Amino acid sequence: MKKTNAVFGKKGEEEAKKFLQDKGFGILAQNYRSPFGEVDLICKDKNELVFVEVKTRRNLEFGDGAEAVDRKKQEKIMKTAFYFLKNQHFEAHPFRFDVVSILSGSDLKISYIPRAFP
Repeated sequence: MKKTNAVFGKKGEEEAKKFLQDKGFGILAQNYRSPFGEVDLICKDKNELVFVEVKTRRNLEFGDGAEAVDRKKQEKIMKTAFYFLKNQHFEAHPFRFDVVSILSGSDLKISYIPRAFP
């Protein structure tokens, strides 16, 4: 079951990537890992770097995907983002955190939350 969930999640990330590219975002990295965690997508939107968490659900039984981005998950994403900014020499660059929630039922529904958390 775990492998199936991983494949399902990867498909959701690909849908989110396509969605963001269609909005004009440039993709800098996918599944960026640090000692603190992982960021699904790192993008460039005009002059901002965007750290994107993607959550994919089959149904709403356990809530919307964005609800799973709790404070603990946000902290991991932020630490990983700061690691990226420092190691790629983007410390002075403006950035934000977005969430893409995908509901992959009979119809694909994408919810996009820019500046989802500070």
